[in-house]
Amino acid sequence: MIETLSIPRIVIAGAASGVGKTSVMVGLLGALQQRGLKVAAFKCGPDYLDPTYHARLTGRASYNLDGWMMGRAGVLSTFTHAAAGADLALIEGVMGLFDGASATDDSGSTAEIARWLAAPVVLLLDASGLARTAEAVAYGFKHFAADVPVAGMICNRLGSRGHLDLIRQAVRSLTVLGGLPQENGLAFPSRHLGLRTADRETIPETLLQGWARLTENWVDLEALLALARSAGPLPVALASAAPTAAGHCRIGIARDAAFHFYYPENLRLLEQFGATLVNFSPLADACLPAVDALYLGGGYPEEFAGELQANASMRQAIRDFGASGRPIYAECGGLMYLTEAIVRRDGTSFAMTGLIPSRCRMFDKLQALGYVEVQTRAPSILGQAQLYFRGHQFRYSAMEPAQPTGIDYHYTVRRRRDGHNVAEGYARHNVLGSYIHAHFASNPEMARGLVTTAVHGCEAKRQK
Repeated sequence: MIETLSIPRIVIAGAASGVGKTSVMVGLLGALQQRGLKVAAFKCGPDYLDPTYHARLTGRASYNLDGWMMGRAGVLSTFTHAAAGADLALIEGVMGLFDGASATDDSGSTAEIARWLAAPVVLLLDASGLARTAEAVAYGFKHFAADVPVAGMICNRLGSRGHLDLIRQAVRSLTVLGGLPQENGLAFPSRHLGLRTADRETIPETLLQGWARLTENWVDLEALLALARSAGPLPVALASAAPTAAGHCRIGIARDAAFHFYYPENLRLLEQFGATLVNFSPLADACLPAVDALYLGGGYPEEFAGELQANASMRQAIRDFGASGRPIYAECGGLMYLTEAIVRRDGTSFAMTGLIPSRCRMFDKLQALGYVEVQTRAPSILGQAQLYFRGHQFRYSAMEPAQPTGIDYHYTVRRRRDGHNVAEGYARHNVLGSYIHAHFASNPEMARGLVTTAVHGCEAKRQK
């Protein structure tokens, strides 16, 4: 059934990477929240970190919208669900507006999302050193793709109010909504995977409020809201019924400073198929909660390797859980925790759970980056063989040995960038670990399969 979704919406897109999208997004969210608006925030692409800033300011989960991983139907479904009850949807782009999975089309790009959502685009430009040239940039973006509604511009890293006035005089192709001055004192801290996660200990409230004050003073928020309200009703296909639950189970979600990379849609799909999600901390908890399966997401286990090693009771609990035959699904950082040890760049080694007979070594350079397509080679805790899904890799570690003995390889992974196929998906009994951050929206049967496996294990346990 097709219905229409009416919600003001706008895409904040960069002219390139590194132009300050997150800072501007934080400022806009803070300023709009202060006006009493309920804002639903989204992030284009596979990013886990920017959404933590959105969530700090809005008090609600920020969902990823990735055209390549999720497909149009998945993007529209997620947007419809996550925008419910909001006054405004604000979507932060990825890289430059037209950058994505391909150099020749807009698959996986911010432009693709803007087109699918029929959302006006505000172009964010690094204006340092620019004046009349800003019009050439504006004209190019405005006319490059007629079906991508580029309508406004915000200028970042301005030198002064006079600088902004010069750009306003020069730019005729787009409405200049304002800009922000260079503010080194409000820079967000970063580390090897990008920005630091926006927890309260790392990102003080003064930083967030500082960007909100600047935005209130430098950006024409009324004009931005008018542009957002110009977005017409969005046709969306509504599901005729909720997914049939695979049964009822409890899945433990590793969530703390070491493990917190989860797509909200993945967790929502697990709940739709009948799972109750129970958070636990491999860093702080002495034992596991009463659950039927574990989901160990990505994060920074290498940064907390000493603490993870010191929590011997939790490592033993994870080993006992795996030995019981109950399913454990792990992605990237979670996979690292399942190995015998994490070896830092300086050669220091820290013992992990040992469920996967290999070690993870950290390197100074990226070991993998980009989109992947996966097909399962055999039945697994995610379901039957030949299950197809999409995901992403971004890591500085590698397995040693790369193909350990004593385990099965349940995935055939095709790298999007070069088309090369590799065997992956490290499986041992009901333990499945991978470097791939899978997006369940690419195939919701993954979520159903994990819940089904957990339910069957729960029922078998009751029958004993």
